[in-house]
Amino acid sequence: MTFHDRGTSWFLAQLKPNCANIADKNLKRQGFNTFLPMEEETRQRNGKFVTAMRPLFPGYIFVAFDVARGFWRTVNSTYGITRLVSFGKEPTAVPLDLVSQLMLRCDAKGKLLPPKLLKPGDQVTLTKGPFANFMAEVEKIAPDRRVWVLMEIMGAQTRVAVGADQLRSICNQPMAKNDI
Repeated sequence: MTFHDRGTSWFLAQLKPNCANIADKNLKRQGFNTFLPMEEETRQRNGKFVTAMRPLFPGYIFVAFDVARGFWRTVNSTYGITRLVSFGKEPTAVPLDLVSQLMLRCDAKGKLLPPKLLKPGDQVTLTKGPFANFMAEVEKIAPDRRVWVLMEIMGAQTRVAVGADQLRSICNQPMAKNDI
């Protein structure tokens, strides 16, 4: 899904409330390349859990165009768009690396792919909370995406429950003979 034409940059457009799909359809109809990253969200409604797709960045959509040709005025007047995000008189481009990395994390339809799945025995580093930068080993993964890890604290193995979003996998590299 990554593409970049010469002279074309990515911009962020602010959407009118609940108009993400309408704006996306109208921009594509006008010939603009758009990117609307989506994620699955589970909510409880009427006593049941319902999973639905929702924008990763509610209220915003990425649009690619050539600013030198003045297309930003067309985007601003598109039904469903409030305005392009800008600092000054002209819209501000979003760094291409940021958009490219987001696109790599999504499938062809813009759905956010899950991060690399962890499995028991994987070596991980905690990224948030009081144990940030501590190394641990995945012991068990619960269905609610809670991960039980084993950490060494004060010389003893301690079992800690953390969210999967708080872990970063460590590449297991074989130890050299000098490290032994």
